[in-house]
Amino acid sequence: MSKLITVKDVEQAAKGSKKIVLQPGSMITPLAKDRAKELKVEFIEARQTALNQVPDNQLQDAQQLRIAIGADHGGYYLKEELKKFLLEKKYDVIDMGTHGPEACDYPDFAFKVAEQVASGKAKRGIMIDSVGIGSAMAANRVPGILAAKCNNVVEAKSAREHNYANVLTLGAKIIGSNMAREIVLAFLNTPGGAERHQRRIRKILDYKSKIK
Repeated sequence: MSKLITVKDVEQAAKGSKKIVLQPGSMITPLAKDRAKELKVEFIEARQTALNQVPDNQLQDAQQLRIAIGADHGGYYLKEELKKFLLEKKYDVIDMGTHGPEACDYPDFAFKVAEQVASGKAKRGIMIDSVGIGSAMAANRVPGILAAKCNNVVEAKSAREHNYANVLTLGAKIIGSNMAREIVLAFLNTPGGAERHQRRIRKILDYKSKIK
């Protein structure tokens, strides 16, 4: 959830370190910015997930969480990086392809990843193409799949907390490998959200076309 930084926060910080750490998604009111200048309070941006500071025992069910990962030619190299990263973090990874940089069709691999999740053979799925949109569209055609394309940690956490996403899609041309790792960890470590969201998600999963 985004945090709103107000004048009160600034004045409180002025009594101590004179610094406010901004998490991704934080918003600062105009009055708070002005007050910070007056009180010489510094805003410091912090990464939501410091990759090298996350011990393995804090990863959600890493040993039991089987991940299906796939990519087309546009996402192949990022897939290989993320696969190695996940294996180092002790996740059980199923590589659904592609297995080389030759041109191929993203729906074929998005379907494979989504089917692994829908069947219960994998707990979550990750699919990478050049932009990530097409793979999300394809994965969402598989019954039981809630695929979300995420460009940052805030979106990844929200996709889990609010939307119960079980497949993450990424765009290799949109984000770099470091950001991709942060997004993946956020997606895997964030549980499904409060019960109040389940009613809305159930409407998505249970939808049947009224068009005849």
